[in-house]
Amino acid sequence: MDLIPSFTVDHTKIVPGIFVSRIDTLGDNLITTYDIRMTKPNTEPAVDVAAMHTLEHLIATFLRNDPDWKDEVIYWGPMGCMTGSYLILKGNRAPKEIHDLLLRAYRSVNNATEVPGATAENCGNYTMHNLTIAKWYAQKFADYLEENKDNDAIFEYPKTERLVTDDGRQFFDS
Repeated sequence: MDLIPSFTVDHTKIVPGIFVSRIDTLGDNLITTYDIRMTKPNTEPAVDVAAMHTLEHLIATFLRNDPDWKDEVIYWGPMGCMTGSYLILKGNRAPKEIHDLLLRAYRSVNNATEVPGATAENCGNYTMHNLTIAKWYAQKFADYLEENKDNDAIFEYPKTERLVTDDGRQFFDS
């Protein structure tokens, strides 16, 4: 079985940032999945689950209402490891091209007074939200994005080197 692209990223070297996770073709269109990494995996604590859920609601709402981007957004949602989120957009833009969009999205969290869709009718776990902590994470990540906008390391995945046997097969250790 082939290793999926996100598992070829060296998670011991990745830093918070905006990365292209994969590019797919859907009919005649390109679809790009971005890895929006908020914390350094296996080093910093994962994002609090209730705060991540709140960030999902707030940022998905922001992205799907942004006048310049709403028609490009396919999906926004958290990673299972809770170190960031995935953003899927139509087209194929370099991570630097969506930096401003994500900076604005995370900055917008600070202005929230309630979590959109946080009712029993609209959400599968409406009691699991934490707006206060979500604001803290959003501020921390937005500040980081702003401070590192000229740092190429926040836009380029570190790749894991895999051993290749003489007959061309890749070796996987897990």
